[in-house]
Amino acid sequence: MKVELWAIGKTSEKYLEAGIAIFEKRLKNYLPFSIQVLPDVKEKTADSSRLKKKEGDLVLSKLGADDYLVLLDEKGLEFTSMELSQWLERRLSTSHRKMVFLIGGAFGFSPEIYQRAQEKLALSRLTFSHQMVRLFFLEQLYRAMTILKNEPYHNE
Repeated sequence: MKVELWAIGKTSEKYLEAGIAIFEKRLKNYLPFSIQVLPDVKEKTADSSRLKKKEGDLVLSKLGADDYLVLLDEKGLEFTSMELSQWLERRLSTSHRKMVFLIGGAFGFSPEIYQRAQEKLALSRLTFSHQMVRLFFLEQLYRAMTILKNEPYHNE
């Protein structure tokens, strides 16, 4: 199964870009992986619900009917790294061609995106910037893959 991380808006911090590039390169040794950066919605007078709706419409226009959508959402399931690796192993063995992990914009997701998603995962009960979540998630995805391959990255 192909795995993609989709995020709204560019990463503006060089230190985050460097970390993201490291884990993106590492992940390609384990599975077909790519990152898609979707453009920010630019409206000076739009309120948060309107921005979420426009971002949601953009995401929905790019999703395939059979894509497995997982939201990275603070209200999602919380796992240890070991549990995440087991969850990922089960999901990767399904018949879907592509799994999309989605990081929303600064205001989160539209109701339409919540309805379309198959699952929600939380990285923490803490709130992180949507730019930092990219790096944190990629590191955890890499960690999960090394656990599944019995490689010595994760210590438990």
